[in-house]
Amino acid sequence: MARTINISADGVQVEVRYGGVEGDFISLTDIAKYRTAENPGYVIQNWMRNRNTVRFLGLWERFHNPDFNYIEFEAIERAYCARESGEYECRTN
Repeated sequence: MARTINISADGVQVEVRYGGVEGDFISLTDIAKYRTAENPGYVIQNWMRNRNTVRFLGLWERFHNPDFNYIEFEAIERAYCARESGEYECRTN
């Protein structure tokens, strides 16, 4: 059975669940409320536009998802990288 607790981070309550069937969980929405309590979705949208976030998510999936589609992810990663910094830098990093 999952256990839920709330922790306080710089005055913002963040929900943490652990021990459940689906694994551990920290609410990104609660973390984003630190920036703007009214529209945390905008903060998450900005996180998803960052190529480092996309790379982190790919790495996470490689470790935790046995059915991860590496080829499809490479296309997504290349698209983010090219959009942010130009094709040459993406190939050299």
